Amino acid sequence: MAHTPEAVLKDLKANKFAPIYFLQGEEPYFIDLISDYIEKNAIPEFERGFNQLVLYGKDSPMNVVLSNARKFPMMAERQLVLVKEAQSIPDWGKEDAQKLLMGYLANPLPSTILVFAHKHKKLDGRSALKKELDKKAVFVESEKVKDWKLIEWVEGYFRSLGHQIDAKAAQLLANSIGNNLEVMTNEVGKMLINFTEPTTFNADHISRYIGINKDYNNFELTKAIGFKDIAKANQIIHYFIQNPKAHPVIPIFSLFYTYFSKVALIHKSGLTSESQVASAIGVHPVASKEYWVAARNYNLGKVIDVFGYIREADVRFKGVDSGSMTEGEILRELVYKILH
Repeated sequence: MAHTPEAVLKDLKANKFAPIYFLQGEEPYFIDLISDYIEKNAIPEFERGFNQLVLYGKDSPMNVVLSNARKFPMMAERQLVLVKEAQSIPDWGKEDAQKLLMGYLANPLPSTILVFAHKHKKLDGRSALKKELDKKAVFVESEKVKDWKLIEWVEGYFRSLGHQIDAKAAQLLANSIGNNLEVMTNEVGKMLINFTEPTTFNADHISRYIGINKDYNNFELTKAIGFKDIAKANQIIHYFIQNPKAHPVIPIFSLFYTYFSKVALIHKSGLTSESQVASAIGVHPVASKEYWVAARNYNLGKVIDVFGYIREADVRFKGVDSGSMTEGEILRELVYKILH
């Protein structure tokens, strides 16, 4: 059974270390968080020279990994063997290598902590190796945070650091950065350098220290379109056109498609009240009103037309039937068609 990253970190902070960890999945943030904690805390600093070994998958066939794991610690309670980028172990997919690992799983050395940091990929869930790792190792599935849970994750992350963040600021971060947690935590970290006391962060903080404009961003653009606030939408588009490097059009096309897909889902689901929106379309409750209003402003026929406008704009951006239109003009025309 897979362990959650939070549960594993709780055990590690209580100084409970297991003989084998297998960390896998598409979200590298949690894999790095756990493996970095083990690397910094499993072995006392004065013992690391002899009893802590960091290997890299591409340079470490399975027999090399396991021969090091079978060594006894030198004048210490335990040793650590950490395999970073384990997905690149050269013979990982070969039967002989998997048999070697299965053999070690059956009889691991209690004085060794063996960690596989297997990023961006997953083992075949039907394989014998995966099933054995599930039984014999601390097996962690590092999943991407779902979009509708991202605001909640941001709020929890600030709490874990001794701070608070209001709902609007959390939504601004979530919508502007997305679920790339490495980028998210790096940007938040840069901001927190400026604060030594517990702080409740708002949109002004995000705008000042991270550089996300609280009035002119993707979140405010989709909100203006959803509410059919033509003046605000045009102001934001003008700002985007003046700052093309910070606001490339392809991600905006994708954002519009995702946004109106959720609006279409509200129509398809036949929802009768705003309270049903969050769970039905997978958004945070904070965003429910916006999507509910958008569904009232754009009937299903218009939503289908919007998908056509997005496809047309995407084709034009790629140079088909675009004439002399600039990137900004293509975006401006798309927003005009959506709103009118």
